[in-house]
Amino acid sequence: MEIHIAGARPTRRGPAEYFTGTVLQDPVIMAPAPARLNSSRVSFEPGARTAWHTHPLGQTLYVISGVGRVQAEGGPVREIRPGDVVWIPPNEKHWHGASATNAMTHIAMQEALDGVYSNWMEHVTDEQYNAKVG
Repeated sequence: MEIHIAGARPTRRGPAEYFTGTVLQDPVIMAPAPARLNSSRVSFEPGARTAWHTHPLGQTLYVISGVGRVQAEGGPVREIRPGDVVWIPPNEKHWHGASATNAMTHIAMQEALDGVYSNWMEHVTDEQYNAKVG
């Protein structure tokens, strides 16, 4: 058994190649093999968002505060709020982040396939991000 004491692992800023705007990541767990779970608490300032990406085994988002946005490629931009759970199927191209006027924090959970948790792609354009919520 391992216990990670709150505050013992530093918050890190989301790297610019994967995020637009200010994004802060706090590790929840990176389970050792044979487990595959990786989870982080991710906080997005207003307007901040991920780049387009996929996960080989899917991803679950659990919104804990604020107002956010999420979109699967080809689908509408959807608004997400505290208590919402988003399941993103394996290899579905998507992005997520805060709304333009509100911060948003979620817990992101994904599993690795052959050591890969995420496949990062191009940044979400302002036009894509600002599309009408549908």
